[in-house]
Amino acid sequence: MNQLKQLELPSAFCHYFALLLIFGSCQQQESLPILGRRTVDQQGDTLYHAIGNYQLVNQDGKQVTPETFEGKLYVADFFFTSCPTICPTMKTQMLRVYERFKDTPEVAILSHSIDPKHDSVAVLKEYASQLGIEDNAKWHFVTGDQSEIYRLGQQDYMVTAGEDQNAPGGFIHSGAFILVDRQKHIRGVYDGTIAEDVDKLMEDIEVLLEE
Repeated sequence: MNQLKQLELPSAFCHYFALLLIFGSCQQQESLPILGRRTVDQQGDTLYHAIGNYQLVNQDGKQVTPETFEGKLYVADFFFTSCPTICPTMKTQMLRVYERFKDTPEVAILSHSIDPKHDSVAVLKEYASQLGIEDNAKWHFVTGDQSEIYRLGQQDYMVTAGEDQNAPGGFIHSGAFILVDRQKHIRGVYDGTIAEDVDKLMEDIEVLLEE
C-alpha cells in the first residue's frame, strides 16, 4: 500500500502543476497588448507609444488635458455633430459603454470633434444633452485647435481624422473606439459601428481594470 501511495504522489503533483500551467496560460491570454510604435532607450528599456500632450475644451467650457484622465482608463473616438453617416451609430454604441461604466470612476470617455469651427462649446453641450448624458465629467465632448485635433488623431491615436471635401459632410474620420490605459498606452482598437466589437471593448475594459 505504501508503494502504491508513493506512485500516486507524483501523478497528483503532475496534475496540480498542469492546472497551474493552464491557469497561467489563461492569465496570459487575458493580458492586452500595447499597440503602436516602440523604441529602446540607451538603458535597453522598451519605450511604448503613448498619447502625448494636448489642451482641449469640453462641453462645459472646462479645459481637458492628459491630467484630466490621470489614474483612469478612457475610450477615445473622433466625430462631428453634423455627421450624416456613421456618427449616430457610433454614439449609440458609445452610450452602451457610458451606461455600463457610468458608476465606475476609473473609466471615462473622450470624443473629439473634427469640425471645431462648427462644434463650439454650446453646440457640444446641446449634443451631449440630446444624448442624455448626465455626467459631463464621465464623457467629455471636446473641441479646440483643428490642427491639434487632427494631429492627435493621425499621430497619437493612429486613426483617420481630417477634412475631405469629397466625403459626406466634408470630413473623413475613423469609426474606431480606442482603449487607452492609465499609462496613456493604446491597448485596443474596436469598430464603433459594430455591436460585437463594442462588446469586446467592454470586456477588455474589465480586464484593464484588474491590472
